[in-house]
Order: sequence, then C-alpha cells, then structure tokens
Amino acid sequence: MLFENTFPTHRPTEEDLMSESEEKIIVPVNWPKMYAKRAEGLSASAIREILKLTAKPEIISFAGGLPANELLPCKEVRKAANIVLSDKKTKCVAMQYGATEGYGPLKEYLCERMREYNVPAEVGNVTITNGAQGAIFLSGLMFIDRGTMVLVESPTYLGMIQAWTHLGAKFCTIPIDKDGMMVDLLPGIIEKYHPKIIYTMPDFHNPAGVTMSLERRIKFAEIVSAHDDIIVIEDNPYGKLRYEGEHLPPIVSLAKEHTFYLGTVSKIMAPGLRVGWMVAPKEPVAKMFQAIQGECLFTSVFLQMLVHNIFTSGAIDERILKIRNIYRKRRDTMLREMEKHFPKEIVWTYPEGGLFLWVTTPGNINSLELFKSALEENVAFVPGASFYANGEEKGLHTFRMNFSFSSEKQIRTGIKRLGLALRKALAS
Repeated sequence: MLFENTFPTHRPTEEDLMSESEEKIIVPVNWPKMYAKRAEGLSASAIREILKLTAKPEIISFAGGLPANELLPCKEVRKAANIVLSDKKTKCVAMQYGATEGYGPLKEYLCERMREYNVPAEVGNVTITNGAQGAIFLSGLMFIDRGTMVLVESPTYLGMIQAWTHLGAKFCTIPIDKDGMMVDLLPGIIEKYHPKIIYTMPDFHNPAGVTMSLERRIKFAEIVSAHDDIIVIEDNPYGKLRYEGEHLPPIVSLAKEHTFYLGTVSKIMAPGLRVGWMVAPKEPVAKMFQAIQGECLFTSVFLQMLVHNIFTSGAIDERILKIRNIYRKRRDTMLREMEKHFPKEIVWTYPEGGLFLWVTTPGNINSLELFKSALEENVAFVPGASFYANGEEKGLHTFRMNFSFSSEKQIRTGIKRLGLALRKALAS
C-alpha cells in the first residue's frame, strides 16, 4: 500500500516532550551578529514615528504628506473593481501573475498622457512600479554600490535618503532657494565630488515646496548632458497639482538620455493603490526589468487594472481639477493665517503647487524642541533635520508644513496654535 509504514506508530506524549526539552540547551540567537552589512543603514522613518505621536484626535497635524481623506476615490475604486471582476477574462488577468514591465493598456495610457508634457515615453521604456517609492528603490538597486556618491538638494526627500542610505549611498548636497536648485553651483560640486547620480524634485519640491525655474532647468540639462558618467533621477509625484503659473518642461524632456522620470497616482488618486511608473533611457531598460524580477516579480495587476479603469472612465481630468481647487484654497488659507499669527522673525516658502511649504526660524529656535511645544498646543509639523542628507545644522531651524490633509477650519485653528508655540519659543 502506498505510504504504508511511512509514519511512526507512536506519538510522543506531553511528558516525553517535556523531558526532552529539559535535556536540551536553548541558546538565543545573537541577532546583531546575524544582520547583513546593508542592514546597518536601516532606520525608522522620522515622519512615520511622528505620525504615531500625532494620532490623537485632538491634535491638528500638518506633519504627513497625505491627500485629503474626503478626496480618496472610494466609489471609483469600488466601481472599477466590480467591472474588472465581473468579466471572466479580465478577472483572471487581474488575479494571475503579471508581466514584469506592467499592464500594457495602463502603460499605453500613461505614455499618451506623458507625451503631452514632452516626456519621451514609449511602451517599451516605461515600467510600472510599487509607487514612486518603489521606483526610487529600484533605481538605487540598479546604480548604487556601497560608497556611491549621490548629489541631492539640501533639503531633500526623506524617503529617498532612507532608501539609498540602506543601499550604501554617500551624499553631497547643493542648496536651493525660491527658484529651486542653485544650478550655478553645480559644476563646482560635480568637479569636487564626482557624483554618479543626481536626484532632484524640480516641481513643487518635497519638503521645500519650491519649483525650479525654466532658466535653471535648461542650464541643469546642459551641464548634465556634458557628462557621460552622471544620471538624473527626476521625481515628479506632484506635477498635476499646479495651482498657479505655467507648466514648465520636465528635466527628462531636456536631457532624455541622462534622466529617469518617476510618477505616481498617490497624490491624484490614492497612495494605498501603490501604482507608480518609471520612464527610462533606452539602454538600461532590460536591466531595469531584470531588477524588478528580483525585487518583486511584478506590480499587482489587479491594482493596475483598477487605476487604468479610473483613468479611462472619462472623469480623471475633472477629478484632478477638483483636487487642485480644494488644495489651492487650503494653501491660501494656511499662508494667510501664517501672516496673521506667526511672529515676523519667521519666514516661509510660497508653493505654486504640491502639498508642502517650508518654514525657517531664527537660530535661537530649535525645531525639535518647538515640535514638543507644539504638541502641547495640540498641533504638529515635521522638524526639518530629517530632510538633510548629511545632517546639516540648518535642519535644526526649519520645519515642513502640509496643507492638503486638514480642512480650512482646522488650518485656521492649527496655525493659531502654532503661532502661540512660536511666540513662546522666541520669548524663552
């Protein structure tokens, strides 16, 4: 008989197991000794830790980079899911393994829309990723070895710092002002540090809220294009959220052979959908797909199909317009209330779009200490230190404010509270 006498006829009793365990010496694992070298760069996200502190309902939080809850497309997602899962063919596609490079119809749609902004997007050089953050990590996986020099703006996006520090990157920095990266300084920094990668967020910068001017974009592209050993990662999660001014050409349209261009639905649909994309130069496309295969095989086809359905339902442009109108009002309310309640010693940026503005305090105010005082007033922000790749001292006197998540009423109340905390800090 098949499997006959394969299993033992005697099952050990509880007493047998107890006696055996008493005879064994159990040595606990020495976990610090077991970690890989790359794990030394892992650390908790400062923003994630701050959001835990601001979870109390009485606290008005300007800390997260969150879209407004009331604008999340719950009805659209439900409708799209019903459409995808009600069809015998599409539901099988949605629930099965998918192509590494992404769902074809979604890629075709994205290419068509990106070409409106002169992004050199073709189906063959676009891949779908797990949000823009997935694209950031993927690009780092492809190009960063331990000790690779990366040039970043000062300040810069915390999520990139965290991801690429984990991979072993070293950072050199370039300052920004109201017109974005100070490109005149770029040649000297390149000559001194020889960065392999330049990471930039030219539109509605996170955390600073500023936008790189057209003149600087052109000059940046000219400088980068003169080097055969520099690539650019252009991160554009907020490009659709412009509230005033004219659209400016993306870096990738000016230096396409050097630039990887990243996008996401997180800010125009929902971050929980985890759908982003990367437009790559022709040469490294195959290597990019291979990297994805090792990282996650593919991005969820089901989520890609939901996003594609929402994009092509005919209401996406109207939806984006609605988001812009609401966020513009909230930005204007925050700026107006800051003028009213903040001490004159405090200065801040004026964002033409996006989700953030950046506040600078006098040197006698430490933003980490101010954060503690603000929590006592039931209001929160993100201290600036986390956004400086090399721990620059000026991070101690800056902080980031988000205006998209809170209602106008909450913004008025929160800014009044924060103004009180700032006046107390100046007085002390």
